[in-house]
Amino acid sequence: MTQMREQIKIPLSKKKLILMLIGSMGFVVAGFWFVIKPPTNNNLFLGNPIVILLTGIVSILIFGFCAFSYIRKILDNKPGLIIDNIGLTDNSSGVSVGQILWNNIENISVIEIFGQKLILIKINNPQEYINKQMNCFKKKFAQINMNKYGTPLSITSNTLKIKFDELLNILNNHLNASRKHNKRINNQRQRKSHN
Repeated sequence: MTQMREQIKIPLSKKKLILMLIGSMGFVVAGFWFVIKPPTNNNLFLGNPIVILLTGIVSILIFGFCAFSYIRKILDNKPGLIIDNIGLTDNSSGVSVGQILWNNIENISVIEIFGQKLILIKINNPQEYINKQMNCFKKKFAQINMNKYGTPLSITSNTLKIKFDELLNILNNHLNASRKHNKRINNQRQRKSHN
């Protein structure tokens, strides 16, 4: 693609990843505590041993997966995100899908969950991107995202060396440049077909 922006490589933030790893490990330890020696509580719901046991198991599984993903990313020397004329290649999390083509992106929006901002990337072929996930956990996560937010794809700046607003601005600028380029190409083709 000509007359578009140059490739941008955004590295992973090892400092952010280490902090998130420590947080995840804290929840894993708490999960084991709930399973091995559950706290006692007189509350009808919170004191229920089955609820405490299930909370512990869920905490171990979810935050254990997060911790494993953070360790892999800490050891990963590839960029967290590559943005170029073809699309963007996401390597920012344990559930990243890889390359996302500009031609597949319908729009980019933002949601906030528990104070954390996420960039939702709505695409015209979501099932294709869900099927790209070879790991059953990642595929399930992508399907949950699809059911809840209307897209399997989301990106956050939490693991990247970039501020959220700057990342959002870069993505929107590249998407707009891609659309303008495609429109120009289509107009040229139409003119040629009329001649």
